[in-house]
Amino acid sequence: MEVLESVFDALMIYGAIIILIAVFFCLGRAIVGPGAPDRVTAILIISTKTVVIIALLALIYGYSYYVDIAVVYALMGFIATVGVAKYMEKGALE
Repeated sequence: MEVLESVFDALMIYGAIIILIAVFFCLGRAIVGPGAPDRVTAILIISTKTVVIIALLALIYGYSYYVDIAVVYALMGFIATVGVAKYMEKGALE
């Protein structure tokens, strides 16, 4: 049983590393992106991947309060998405 737990932990760590590499690709798109929608989309994808990494850390280390942090971060990302979408549509946040 301990072998399966160590394999599970290793897979979670490798998954977090792969997602972190994907965050750097999105960061490159956010910097180089040809237009504002591309940059906004890349930043929102980075936010989503950050939530996934925090959730993986909660699984790896067994800290349940990390899940609460991930949920709050996801809510902040959603509010930012709505604000940016409204700004891009109307040009103002009224």
